[in-house]
Amino acid sequence: MIGALLATWMRGLENDVYFQVGLLTVIGLSAKNAILIVEFANELNEKGQDLLSATLSACRQRLRPILMTSLAFIFGVLPMATSTGAGSGSQHAVGTGVMGGMISATVLAIFFVPLFFVLVRRRFPLKERPQ
Repeated sequence: MIGALLATWMRGLENDVYFQVGLLTVIGLSAKNAILIVEFANELNEKGQDLLSATLSACRQRLRPILMTSLAFIFGVLPMATSTGAGSGSQHAVGTGVMGGMISATVLAIFFVPLFFVLVRRRFPLKERPQ
């Protein structure tokens, strides 16, 4: 969200409804990326790996798919961010917000999702399930 706001501010655009729709898509894709890392780490942890190595393995496994999805999304909205002509104002709002948001969300998620996952799991360990 910080990246989307920063990119929009740098281009002198307004926080309008088009920007907010783009922000929703950024939040959705960022959440999907975070869920993938956490899900893989949980599966590896349940299979017997310790928490830290399971998290690192999950990050290694999901790094390429996360980067590829995010880059495809960023390059997909690049024409919207640079459009000209009729309706380009709304396209600029969506494209700029999504590009800035995805760049910052991807960079931050790669480092902070695993960190917070480990911190939260250490602070609140899972209870044993009765068999």
